[in-house]
Amino acid sequence: MNRDDKATIISELNDSFTRAKFAVVADYCGLKVSELQKIRIELRNCDSEIRIAKNTLLKRAAADTDNAVLSDAFTGTTAVIVAYGDPVAPAKVVAKFADDHDKFKIRCAALDGGKLEVAGVIALSKLPSKEVLLSQFLSVLNGVPTGLVQVLSGVPRTFGYVLNAIKEKKEQAAA
Repeated sequence: MNRDDKATIISELNDSFTRAKFAVVADYCGLKVSELQKIRIELRNCDSEIRIAKNTLLKRAAADTDNAVLSDAFTGTTAVIVAYGDPVAPAKVVAKFADDHDKFKIRCAALDGGKLEVAGVIALSKLPSKEVLLSQFLSVLNGVPTGLVQVLSGVPRTFGYVLNAIKEKKEQAAA
């Protein structure tokens, strides 16, 4: 590989690392190409991709980005999963793939410039998706005005019950 090819790969990887909100470093040694193709397709569906390159190129590409914390993990056979949108969906795909394939090992990850260990990636994969969290939040917001209306309407309703009870008591006393 000549210098121009290396420079092109480094600039592409640097662009990926710069745009990435979430990146996972994994060891893929022993996986078949067909197995890697499956994870590629799944990751493409959730606005992310898997990149495989030489470790020296990965270190240079990640150097001046938020994902520079991953440089220590670039050893051996390295695959980098970069997510450009919601980090939960790619984390679910990677965690499920790691569970299904013993040869695919997650080393670490970076989320918005902070480093996550394997347990952090698995915890992130167990979170509900962004859409589910937003719907739960909206249901909570919807519950507050509903509860307020019920509380405010409870006072006149209770006052009406009291007046009705007094009326019935006076009718019984008159009879």
